[in-house]
Amino acid sequence: MAEDIVARKKLLRREIKFRLAKLSPDEKINLSRAVIQKFLASPYYKDAKIIMAYLSMPDEIQLHEFFTAAFADEKILAVPFISEGVMTAAVLPNLNSLEVGAYGIATVKSDVRKFIDAEKIDCVITPGLAFDKRGHRLGKGGGFYDKFLLRAVNAKKIALAYDCQLVDSVPAESFDVPVDAVITNIKQLFPLPCSLIPKMERD
Repeated sequence: MAEDIVARKKLLRREIKFRLAKLSPDEKINLSRAVIQKFLASPYYKDAKIIMAYLSMPDEIQLHEFFTAAFADEKILAVPFISEGVMTAAVLPNLNSLEVGAYGIATVKSDVRKFIDAEKIDCVITPGLAFDKRGHRLGKGGGFYDKFLLRAVNAKKIALAYDCQLVDSVPAESFDVPVDAVITNIKQLFPLPCSLIPKMERD
């Protein structure tokens, strides 16, 4: 059974990467802007004082406008820091305090790096390759976020995604942590039982 789920995840990753590859750079910028505006207008953003967000890779929603708005709104921001296979949250003072870290991912420079406890975070913008209507998330296979989210017990877990990343079902295992909401350029989904999702969102 576990081997079947692993195989299904591998196939789905391949499919979503194919979909994302068809988006042009301009499309990604415009779609990202639409998603960010939805998030900034949501209670998840407005009610949060401390927000953790990833630093975007090319195929992910581009979060630069989010960071700009959040700094202007005096939010406390944190970004992932990975060391010895464990992800923690490093406070981001500003966008000039970044350097390339583990796995080629940007993180806070060592000379200004301070950490914040996971349980103090109000909202985690959670990356993923694919999401379904129950909030199941397909990551890239490292498991860093699943382990971290178990510690972020007070945080709303929000996915910002392109609409092409929505699928009917994401193969999930017991250790996979779902998100609380998915916001795309077209719609916002919550992990409700299928019978409670409006028909227009099930079609």
